[in-house]
Formats: sequence, C-alpha cells, structure tokens
Amino acid sequence: MLVSNFSTEMVAAQDRFALWEEFASQSHMRNWMRSEHEDNFRATMRVLDMGDAQISTMTFPSLEVVRTPKLIRQQSDREFYQVNCVLAGAGGASQGDRNTSIRQGQLVLVDSSLPFRGQLHGEAENYAAMIIQLPRELLPLPWKTVQRVSARPISGCQGLGGVLWRWLTEVNARAEEFTPADIPTLRSVTADLLAAVLGRCLDAEDTMTPESRRRALQVQIRDFIRRHLGDPSLSPATIAAAHRISVRYVHQLFAEEGTTAAAWIRGRRLERCRRDLANPHLQLRPIHAIAAQWGFIDPAHFSRAFRAAYGMPPRDYRQHALRGAVRESASALHG
Repeated sequence: MLVSNFSTEMVAAQDRFALWEEFASQSHMRNWMRSEHEDNFRATMRVLDMGDAQISTMTFPSLEVVRTPKLIRQQSDREFYQVNCVLAGAGGASQGDRNTSIRQGQLVLVDSSLPFRGQLHGEAENYAAMIIQLPRELLPLPWKTVQRVSARPISGCQGLGGVLWRWLTEVNARAEEFTPADIPTLRSVTADLLAAVLGRCLDAEDTMTPESRRRALQVQIRDFIRRHLGDPSLSPATIAAAHRISVRYVHQLFAEEGTTAAAWIRGRRLERCRRDLANPHLQLRPIHAIAAQWGFIDPAHFSRAFRAAYGMPPRDYRQHALRGAVRESASALHG
C-alpha cells in the first residue's frame, strides 16, 4: 500500500500531541512544534508515499512549526522542498528575510536547508492542507531561482497554480488506486508542474529542461480539456490557441503517448456521459441532453461512439446501470 492514514484519536487526549510530533517527524522534515490545543490535539494525516517524495493531506486545530539551525544540522543528509497548499484556515510563513500571510486557496514553498517558521490555524473549522514534499534535486529549477519564491504566497485558484492544485486534488482522490509502477510518473509530473508554477511566477521557465516544460504542458493541456469538455468547438486548434503553440505541436504531444487529441477528448466526454447515465439522480434527464452537456451535439454520432466504447447503446447502458443501483440499495437496506 502506498497510502498511510493516521489519526491522533487512536490514543487518549493527553497523549495526542506527542503522538502527532512523533508521526510528523517520521513522515516529514523534522520541526519543533507547539499548539494551543496540546491538551487534546485532534488531527489527521494521509500520506501518499512516492519513495523519496510524497503528497499528503493534514487537518489540525492550530500549529506553530519552527525549523531551527540545530535541526537542519541533525538532518542535513538530504534537502527538501515542502509546499503547503491551504484548503481551510490561514496562517503565516517566514524564511530568510521574507514574512508572508497565507490563506485558503494559496500555496507557499519552504526550503528544509534554511530556518523557517510557520503559524497555521483553523478558523470556523480545522486548518487543512495538501502538502508536497520532494527532494531538492527533483525540482528542475536552480536552487537560487527557487529561493526567490520561498515563503511567498502563490494563488492556487488560477493559471498554472490552478492546474497544480487540481492535479494534487485528483491525485489525493485516487490515491488508493496507485501502484508502485505509478510512482515515477507521479513524482515527475508533480515536480514538473511545481517547477512550471514557480518558473511562471519568476518568468524563469527558460531555466527548466525542455522535457520538464513538455511534461508540464501536457498536464496543463489535459486540465484545459477537462474544463472545456462541454464546448462543442473544443479542438486541437482551440487548444493550440489557448496555449500559444502550434496545432502541429498539440498533435505531437498526444502522439508521444500513443493517442490523438481528438481521441483523448472523445474518451473524456464519453466517460462523463457514462457517469451521468449511471447516476440515479439524473435518470429523468434525456440522453441527448446529457450528450449535449458534454459536447456531443449530434445524438446519432454520440450513440455510435458510445456503443463503440462500451459495447451497448446509451439507453441500454442506462437501464443496466440503474437496475444495478436499485439492487445495491435494496441489499444495503436488508443487509
């Protein structure tokens, strides 16, 4: 299993903060910690282990973390970058001569080789965050370039920051599905997207390797497609225009992965239609309306494409899926 789940509620209230300190120091870079809720520290952590890198989610009421020169000397064998993506709550981060506030929807990077301080707290609910931790050498940007953006808030709601945020959200949602064979791809795509975000902030994308820029662009294009599936005009030409590249280069990027842009778009649209057809809450919505919602404006073309992909017409698939949903509900009721 690549995923570890942890909760402090497995021990008595007075032991929870000590347990958190122990687990966090093993799973992440070591920091000195304190909290206003040490008497009953209710916290959770979920870690997707990618070898020497990881993506995790955390929730806790409040926490102050300090990485001191002494801790850096004790753990100097490997240097890491850590990126905190705030899902709920707010706080502050300081490293070097930079002090910044961070809030929901922002991300901030710190470097394990330099002292830093973070103060994180929930507001109406617990503080929650997605955390990336990866070796410094995995990020395809020069160290001096990255230092210019440490402890600096970056929006996770738009542009490349939004692409990275949605990638992390998707990875977390599907974490249980991954196998060790997926680790190299997860590591490289995460690192390349992060490098693209930082590079764009500093106009330093030229310092990335061509391979890293290409991988980041591929993820960015797929994210763009997912957000525009309902647009019937979505095509290699509109993708190229949105990303300021040639149509030929769009075709080349998809060919490198053994497919075409049109096939990838069609596959995502069909998957969204398949999901909606199987949804009991949408059983009164006409099939042609579902198809149109996801960019299929010709019902006959949609029906042929759906049958080719799933082996039966959309109407038969919907009936089969809804009968299965009814059986599952009945079993749950009487089980």
